[in-house]
Amino acid sequence: MKDFWLVVVGVVVLLDPLAAAAQAPSKEDLARAAQNPVASLISLPLQNNTNFNLGPLEGSQNILNVQPVWPVAVTEDWNLITRTILPVMSQPALAPGQERIAGLGDLNFTGFLSPSTPGRLIWGAGPSVLIPTATDDALGSDKWGLGPSVVLLAMPGKWVVGTLINNIWSVGGAGENNINSLLWQYFINYNLTYGWYLTSAPILTANWEAESGNQWTVPFGGGVGKVFKVGKQAMNGQVSAYHNVEKPEFGPDWQLRVQLQFLFPK
Repeated sequence: MKDFWLVVVGVVVLLDPLAAAAQAPSKEDLARAAQNPVASLISLPLQNNTNFNLGPLEGSQNILNVQPVWPVAVTEDWNLITRTILPVMSQPALAPGQERIAGLGDLNFTGFLSPSTPGRLIWGAGPSVLIPTATDDALGSDKWGLGPSVVLLAMPGKWVVGTLINNIWSVGGAGENNINSLLWQYFINYNLTYGWYLTSAPILTANWEAESGNQWTVPFGGGVGKVFKVGKQAMNGQVSAYHNVEKPEFGPDWQLRVQLQFLFPK
C-alpha cells in the first residue's frame, strides 16, 4: 500500500508542471491578446516615440508613454478595460535662445466597456478624459478634456485588424487655447511563428482648432515585434518607424517607436 501511494505522489508531481504548462498561454496567444486593446489582460506597455525634425530648429522630441492597462469585470457579461497614458516628455527648443524642456505631459484616461464574451467583431466604447498634469506649459494645454472613444477589431486567422478613434474637447481649465482634437489609430498585425509578428499601427491626429493645412498629421509605416519571456515574465517587444506623409508646417518628418510591454496573463 505504501508503494502505491508513492507511485500516486510521483505521478502527481510529474503531471503538475505539465498541467501548468498546458494551461499557460502560448506566445502566439499572448501576441494576439497584446494586440487587442480590450483583451482581459493586465499589461504595462512602455512606449517610446522619438519624433525627428520637429519645429523651426528641426530638433528631436522624445515621448515615453507609460500606459498601464487594467481590465475589471463589471458583471459576468461586461468588462471595463481601463487604459491610462502618462507621457514623460523631452521637448526641443522651438526658437533661438530657448532650452530643451523635460517633464510630464497631460494624462489621458480611457475606460472601454466591452463584452466579456466577444463575437467575431470585438468592440469597446467609453469616455476618454484628458487631465492637465503637465509640469510645464510647453508640455501640455492646462485644460481638462472629455470625449468619446471607440475601438473595433477582428482576429481572423493569423491577422489582428482594427481601429481606435476618439475626439476630445476642452471642458475647463486655465489654458488659453481650446482643445478639439481627433486621434485615429488603425492597426494591422500578422502573426508569425514563435511569437514573432509584423505590425503597422500609425497614429493619425487632427487639431480642429488649427488653421486649414496645419490640422492633420498622417504617418505611414510599420515594424516587427515578438513576444518572449525573461525568466517567468512574459514580455512583448516591438520596433517600428513611421514617415509623416501629411503634417503641420513645423511638424516632425518621421517617428521611431520602440515599445516594451510587460504582460500579466491570468
